[in-house]
Amino acid sequence: MEKLINKIKTYGIVTGDDILKVDSFINHNIDVSLTTEIGREFAKRFENDNITKIVTAESSGIAPAFATAQALGADVVFARKNQSLTLNDASGELLSREIFSFTKNAPVTIYISKRYISPSDRILIIDDFLANGEVCAALTAIVQQTGATVAGIGIVIEKSFQKGREKLGKIKIESLAQIVSLKDGEIKFKSTN
Repeated sequence: MEKLINKIKTYGIVTGDDILKVDSFINHNIDVSLTTEIGREFAKRFENDNITKIVTAESSGIAPAFATAQALGADVVFARKNQSLTLNDASGELLSREIFSFTKNAPVTIYISKRYISPSDRILIIDDFLANGEVCAALTAIVQQTGATVAGIGIVIEKSFQKGREKLGKIKIESLAQIVSLKDGEIKFKSTN
């Protein structure tokens, strides 16, 4: 997706050999026009997969998930990172997985109430980044616990020099921008030819 790649080239900030900051347009300050196009692109790529719901994790995945859901006419269910008075396991409906957050450098538990996903659902998982695959693997496991089908995974930016794709097995994965290296502060993209 050329507009996304150009935005990354112009505004992305490399901090080390494996961190790319895109908070000025993706995951802190949100470029609504770009996010809308991201949603339309994911909708196009998954239009034949009979998606009924989008699943993501708070908070960075919510904007692209919402745009995709709007383009597909589906609902969004997002995994929460904290329990609350309204999200507790007193009813036995709460599914969870612990993940290691690369950006927080600490373990985090994500939660989804199983009442929002039914066995008949065909789920599209959307996330802003794919690096080590922790979040998408955890979301996949939670969805599978409900009996629903993970029909695919949509990733805004994939750091293909990390092992995330390998961790997810044979699930259909569509990435809008694939980065092959961030070495020496230079963003190198996978060739689209």
